[in-house]
Amino acid sequence: MQKGFDGLTALASHVLGADPYSGHLFLFRGKRGDYLKALYWDGSGMCLFAKRLEKGRFVWPPLVDGGIVLSPAQLALLIEGIDWRRTVAPAPVTAPTLV
Repeated sequence: MQKGFDGLTALASHVLGADPYSGHLFLFRGKRGDYLKALYWDGSGMCLFAKRLEKGRFVWPPLVDGGIVLSPAQLALLIEGIDWRRTVAPAPVTAPTLV
């Protein structure tokens, strides 16, 4: 996981076939699974964030066609190192019926 701005931008562009300057967040995980880098274009420059877990590993969702789309909640769980597969979304709340 030695790549920086240019290397990760090239991976997003050539390997994933995506535009790294689109405003999407690109996540990259190290081989051991305990290191994560996020690449993001904020409109004025490229941002690179990194996180290493002291214990455990990042639970990576299964990839489909080389990439996936995460909800903000799934992204938050992933970055916190929480196993997002074990969390259950609450049932949708329905409006009470008046009798």
